[in-house]
Amino acid sequence: MYQKLLESSTYIRRRIKSNPRIGIMLGTGLDKLIDKMEKKEEIDCSKIPNFPKVPPGKQVKLLFGSIKNVEICILHGRFPYYEGYSLKEVTYPVYVMKQLGIDSIFFINSCGGINNNLGIGTLFIVTDFVNLGGASCLIGPNDNRIGPRFVDMSEPYSKDYIQKAKQIAHRLRIVPQHGVFGWVPGPYYETAAEIRVFKAVGIDVVGMSVVPETIAANHLGMKVLSICCVTNMATGIHRTKHSNDWVVEVAEKASTNLSEWIRNIILEIDLK
Repeated sequence: MYQKLLESSTYIRRRIKSNPRIGIMLGTGLDKLIDKMEKKEEIDCSKIPNFPKVPPGKQVKLLFGSIKNVEICILHGRFPYYEGYSLKEVTYPVYVMKQLGIDSIFFINSCGGINNNLGIGTLFIVTDFVNLGGASCLIGPNDNRIGPRFVDMSEPYSKDYIQKAKQIAHRLRIVPQHGVFGWVPGPYYETAAEIRVFKAVGIDVVGMSVVPETIAANHLGMKVLSICCVTNMATGIHRTKHSNDWVVEVAEKASTNLSEWIRNIILEIDLK
């Protein structure tokens, strides 16, 4: 894998001028941060050696640019586990970002609300996770040049970044919630019985991404921040049927505030 990562990162470096400091993975409907980027450069992931194969009719891109003086890299589109990718493929872009010199990574996505104190459109800071999928991207041989065999998870999300995010949210008059994210493989929306179990063990929100990528980032020693938009209340809490179109619509409405919040975090976090 180490050789594959070198090939991927070498291909990218030869095609960009940017020297990114922060990596960002954006979820569905949360694209407005891209509009705030300057000096944009774009690479089609289907052309990068060793990247997962992009399905026909879909686009997955790496975007490079800056927010004022901070250079960033955004993965626009993903390789979801529920599409049949292995978890090593799902997390491969995280490993490539590390090879590009990125030590800080943000996961921005949509999720379903379980905690009754949450509402549709709530912005949510992830402070911990539960891996409900029972799988890990770290299973298999380990290369110590990439990361350690056994990975500490005492601080999966940077406490410094969480504190800074809260301070900036207060200044922007954004009122986020925070708590535990539960990862499920999907692609079905959870049953009411599953949600009751998740709620009983202290899970606040649930989603089909973020956790495998968080595990990979911690394997690499990266600092992680994850912010979600609650786009629907989970089965049994909200009585109507789930709709992916509704999820996208809510995410797009929240994207303006969320992108401004992320922009300010990018400019103010300590990258040393």
